Amino acid sequence: MPTFITIGYGDQEGYDRTDPAVRDAAHAHDERLRAAGVRMGVAGPPAQVRNHDGAGAEVRAGAFLTSALPVGGFAVIEAASMEEAIALVSGTPCAVAGGVVEVWPLRDTP
Repeated sequence: MPTFITIGYGDQEGYDRTDPAVRDAAHAHDERLRAAGVRMGVAGPPAQVRNHDGAGAEVRAGAFLTSALPVGGFAVIEAASMEEAIALVSGTPCAVAGGVVEVWPLRDTP
């Protein structure tokens, strides 16, 4: 079955503006996904790693990419199709609380 990586973006303000019943339903949705085997977690502080020309690793604190909303978390989902993966994440807190969830198909390396 295909694997998808999801990245959830959202901020506390959007979360706080969302109806508590909608938030509670979104958290219950996440619990159902976890129970079904989806691996998900909240994003911690990132690090950038470079090793240009194999000359040694250079590490910098912080994200390389920037976005309008902070990264909230990640998930690894197995689904039959992109459409199914999208349906699975459409009820998560980031998706319903003023944020956004990206869904990336994970392909095997050549």
